[in-house]
Parts: sequence; C-alpha cells; structure tokens
Amino acid sequence: MNRAIIAAAVDRLTAAGVDSPRVDAELLFAHVLGVDRGRLIAADDPTDTQAALLDEWLDRRAAREPLQHIVGSASFGPIDLAVGPGVFVPRPETEAILEWAGAVCSGIDHPRVVDLCSGSGALAIAVATTVPDATVIAVENDPDALIWLRDNVTRAVEGVRRRLTVIHGDVRSHDVLGPDTADLVVSNPPYVPVGADLSPEVIEHDPAVAVFAGADGMSVITPMIGLIAHALVPGGRCAIEHDDTTADLVVAELRGHGGFDEITARADLAGRPRFVTARRTAEASRDDVQG
Repeated sequence: MNRAIIAAAVDRLTAAGVDSPRVDAELLFAHVLGVDRGRLIAADDPTDTQAALLDEWLDRRAAREPLQHIVGSASFGPIDLAVGPGVFVPRPETEAILEWAGAVCSGIDHPRVVDLCSGSGALAIAVATTVPDATVIAVENDPDALIWLRDNVTRAVEGVRRRLTVIHGDVRSHDVLGPDTADLVVSNPPYVPVGADLSPEVIEHDPAVAVFAGADGMSVITPMIGLIAHALVPGGRCAIEHDDTTADLVVAELRGHGGFDEITARADLAGRPRFVTARRTAEASRDDVQG
C-alpha cells in the first residue's frame, strides 16, 4: 500500500510543478509516519489520521509552500534547524562554505568565527557544532529572523550553545563588531538581483529582505566588506556567498577595497559559482581596511 501512496503523491507534486516530487513526497510521508525515509516501504500502513495529515501536507506542498515550513525544520550539515515564516530556509549549497570553514578552522587554536546575516543560524550553529573549540558570533538585523535565530541557539546542545553569541546588528555598519574580532568570517547574505526569475517557494515564502539586494545583488555585500575588513585579524579569512551571476563583482569589490589577498571564486558541488574567499593581508594597516 505504501508504494501506491508514494506513487500517487509523486504524481500530485509533479503535476504541481514541484522540482523534486519524489524526494518531497517521500520526506513528507516519512515525517508523517515517524520513520526514516529509507524505511518507508517496510513501514506499517498509515492510520486514517496519518493519511489525512499526509493529504493535507501534500496539498500545502502542491501549493508550493516549502517542505521545510510544512515539517517545521530544515537539515543543514550535521544539524536540524527550526524554520518557518519570517526566516530564510537554508539551502544545501551553502554547506560548501561550512566545509571550507571547517578546513580553515582546523589550522587555528580556538578559532573566533563570525556569521554575518545569520538568519536561522545555519552557518553559525553548524560551525560551532563541527569545530568544538570555536566561539561563534551570529549577527542578524531582521527582527523576525532574530526570533528564529535565538530559538535555534537555545535548542542547540549545551556544549554548542555556550559558545554561541547572537548580536542584533546591521552588517553594513562597522559599529556591529570591534576591530580584530574574528579569525574567520562567513556570510550567506541577501544577494539576488531584484527581478530575478525565482520559484514560487522563494517569492511567496522566503522573506524578501533575506533574498534581494538591489538591482545588481550587491547592495548588502559591498558595504559588508568594510565590516569584514574591520573585524578580521591580520591573516584572517572570509567567505561570502553570492548569486551565480555576481562572482566577478564580489571579487572586484574585495580587490578594490584594499587589505585582502588570496581572493578566490569557488563553486559548489554542482559546479555553480557559489562563494568567494579572501584573506586579510597581514601587512594591512587599520587605515587600509576602513573603506
């Protein structure tokens, strides 16, 4: 019976234009049954109550409500985060920054990490989880996102939670952080150019303030580079996620700002331009990096 239910659910989501109908159908069904996705076929048939809940959830997904909003959580690297209306749903592609950050932190004793535009706290909490001696500051300006961020920090295990600090602040201002605060800065900021062709899930459910960044997608990244330069120690590194059309713009802004070298455009596992990394030059003076 479960095979037939899954097949019908896949057909329903396919007809609605969902990008990953089988994955989403199976994840919704597994969540309803309380089993891992891999155990769906062997699981007991759903009760009437479970079948009704699945039907409701499929209706919501067919209406292009994000799967993560329906189940109330999103996986990111080694953690699960509470998400819903008012906060950007973290994407698997951003895990490329998490992997890079872990490699950078492996060469630093007790690294100090800052996550700018933290949103749900995905990068901040995941870094604190995967780097057990790291202290992490999560900076977020949007009041709605801050609610989710603080909730997710509270939900973290005690050993992770005590190494996390949340700051309400605008990343376009140097006043958010003190000088030489961080060995590493990571950020998944708003970066989509206004007018870009996006899915209904993004347009209707992700908060616009977390998605769009002016006509060229750079209205947050450009001023944020000044804060990054201000906050990084000499030799510290940063990673900035960007739109797949703006890698060259981010590289140019870092070069033009001064005080950075080893500026490198990087791709995600799908081969798409995803983030740019850089190092604050050890010889940079405080005047060089004020911007």
